[in-house]
Amino acid sequence: MGASKDSFRLTMPPASVTPADLNVLFWTDAQREARFRDMESWFPGIEVDAPAAARTFPKGAAYSQELQARIAQFVADTNAAGIMVLKDGQLRHEAYGLGFKPDQRWTSFSVAKSFTSTLLGAAVKDGWISSLQDPVTKYLPEMEGSAYEGVTVEQIATMTSGVRWNESYTDPNSDVAKMGAIVAAQGEDAIVTQLKALPREAPAGEKFVYKTGETNLIGVLVERATGQSLAEYAKLKIVDPAGFEGPLFWMIEPSGRNIGGCCLSITLGDYARMGQLALEGGNGVVPSGWFDKAGGPQVSFGDNGFGYGYQWWTYPDGNYGAQGIFGQAITIVPEERLVVAVVSNWPTATSGEYRSEWQKLVTAIATAD
Repeated sequence: MGASKDSFRLTMPPASVTPADLNVLFWTDAQREARFRDMESWFPGIEVDAPAAARTFPKGAAYSQELQARIAQFVADTNAAGIMVLKDGQLRHEAYGLGFKPDQRWTSFSVAKSFTSTLLGAAVKDGWISSLQDPVTKYLPEMEGSAYEGVTVEQIATMTSGVRWNESYTDPNSDVAKMGAIVAAQGEDAIVTQLKALPREAPAGEKFVYKTGETNLIGVLVERATGQSLAEYAKLKIVDPAGFEGPLFWMIEPSGRNIGGCCLSITLGDYARMGQLALEGGNGVVPSGWFDKAGGPQVSFGDNGFGYGYQWWTYPDGNYGAQGIFGQAITIVPEERLVVAVVSNWPTATSGEYRSEWQKLVTAIATAD
């Protein structure tokens, strides 16, 4: 059963918005700062209502002045719009920058991938998808004859399909940059048309390559299997169970499908609520132990503890998280019952330095009283 039709709606940007306005990767700093909190004014999408009552978290003890100052410095140094810390189900700290307000939404970029992964788990729990070992072609038969023939659902969840993909955010000719400009073949989704044309570069299951396109493909697969948009299914499986405080906006591509690999908008508090939902095991919406697998290193990047699960990044000491370009993240530290969420406007799409500083800050928070 889907969500009530009254609880979600299609939203469209003003007619004055042109395609030239929409190249997010090449927006100026000022454009990003203004638009990341207002993506619904620039892109079409589906908005779903929050539940009648939001989940609230009791206020926990304040951190030391030293740690609070360190968090404030991180906010200033990395152009963060907000940081929230939940510990043992209590709100321990929140801080804001860039004029961002607690009731405003901020775009997720690839943090959305971990939402789509959770909806994949929900579809398995609900019986819409019988097994992650099923071939992708069981649900998307138009992929037969392409490099995706023989690839399993689990292999696209772990980005180990072996299909070649270029995720460069600075190359206008990369696969990810061209993704929005692909014209769908008749009767197909645009992402299917794009991925069907890609060659294989490694046997399925043997090579990890980060591919936003494959998360978009998971989105199509989940929508086909459930008969619901990702936003509608998220209302039932994430927004309501997590007790979101505000409505969720999820961008759509020209066919009307939500973009599985990107671009939902929620409040900072709701990013933290998503992390808390994962920390607590999913509140019955996913199979038992789902987040142990989804947030565990299905792919390891050496012996340093870093890896990739089912659309979640994995870190040392059993920690895991969602990451998005320009500095979006939800980091979960299960051993400490800790969730730390951040939204940002980094000056560049990716930054190893800023990401490393984020991990150091999370470690400092995790080891604090």
